[in-house]
Amino acid sequence: MTEQNACDLDAYALELDQAHIFHSWSAQTSAHASAVSIESGLGSRVWDHAGTQYLDFSSQHVNVNLGHQHPALLAAIRTQSELLATISPPTANITRGEAAKRLAAIAPEGFNRVFFTNGGSDANENAMRMARLYTGRDKILSSYRSYHGNTGSSIVATGDPRRIPNEFARGHVHFFGPYLYRSEFWAKTPEEESERALQHLRRVIEAEGAATIAAVLLEPIPGTPGILVPPAGYLAGVRELCDQHGILLILDEVMSGFGRAGEWFAFDAFDVRPDLITFAKGVNSGYVPVGGVIIDDPIAAFFNERVFPGGLTYSGHPLATATVVASLDTIAAEGILEHARDIGENHIGPGLGALAERHSAIGDVRGRGVFWAMELVTDRQTREPVPAATMARIRAALVTRGLLPFVSENRIHIVPPCVVTGDEVAEAMAIYDEVLTAELA
Repeated sequence: MTEQNACDLDAYALELDQAHIFHSWSAQTSAHASAVSIESGLGSRVWDHAGTQYLDFSSQHVNVNLGHQHPALLAAIRTQSELLATISPPTANITRGEAAKRLAAIAPEGFNRVFFTNGGSDANENAMRMARLYTGRDKILSSYRSYHGNTGSSIVATGDPRRIPNEFARGHVHFFGPYLYRSEFWAKTPEEESERALQHLRRVIEAEGAATIAAVLLEPIPGTPGILVPPAGYLAGVRELCDQHGILLILDEVMSGFGRAGEWFAFDAFDVRPDLITFAKGVNSGYVPVGGVIIDDPIAAFFNERVFPGGLTYSGHPLATATVVASLDTIAAEGILEHARDIGENHIGPGLGALAERHSAIGDVRGRGVFWAMELVTDRQTREPVPAATMARIRAALVTRGLLPFVSENRIHIVPPCVVTGDEVAEAMAIYDEVLTAELA
């Protein structure tokens, strides 16, 4: 392919995008203007048709945990497609069963059933449905700083402002979770933040009427709102509050699971056991759409003689579940959890700490594994967020220098694939350094 032909293909891809693609969460003009044409990928890198290389430090939507074009996942798709490309959910299928068996094996003891969905949004949708049916209660409590999906109840359970034009579902109540850097509770220490956030949740439960609440829905580490690692004791405290009032605890591991936080599930690091676990994204690196709910045995048994009123045409799709099997086996065989922890502790964390020493605009750095954020401020004393227009320039400058970033509000999320190398992290840190120097000097 000549250089001219490659440039023509990039232009054609962008032309098609502008003419026919309706983008999510976007005014269409700005979405098309910022689109990047990508032809191929490998590991932590992607390329456009002209051969321009980008480090993917967004993992797309924080889902490509095993990196682009992992051979084990590609082989699983190829093998399954040649054997059986699709089959309906009521049919028994070994690939589907093996995927569920592996998910049950990494979940806490007593989780033996899996309901497969097409992604994280409908995983949360069905987990909330199960909780309401099991408890006979109506309300779902979730945090203002959260994202749980785009379907009817999931978007209303979401706390961020995208909820507001979509509030058509009933029975949802929000509360503030811990976020020490911008504490709602005037806390000065992680211990104060945990204690006061739990007291706030306790009062919300009391004010709403505990007997009306079916479940608390939480991300163990809220991702889109800023990689908000909870202080010690918080999640265990939420579990205790739920137990006191017969409320189920749904933990949304869609973004934080499968190595992202250096564990199979982020909650593994926080002394807590949920009643329902939702998953998607990193379970198969997004190679084929899939998600689901891992169900505690008593809840699963509740539906032994009762009809569960939910289902999807593609639930447990064989191509998707084949990639789940391959992904979970690969994570175990290649030591991905250990690698993600090492990258976080010895490369990303120290790298961001060094950046913070050089740039006063970095107000806070936080994270685990390959799940980090740096929060940008105009003044470290007032903690005033860097304006949206400046963040847009920073994002554009990162892309121009060959890095695909995850930028949200006044934050840059550092969320590369779990297979990222130390050298690639160093390369990314140099790009962040150059752009912050240029845009925030």
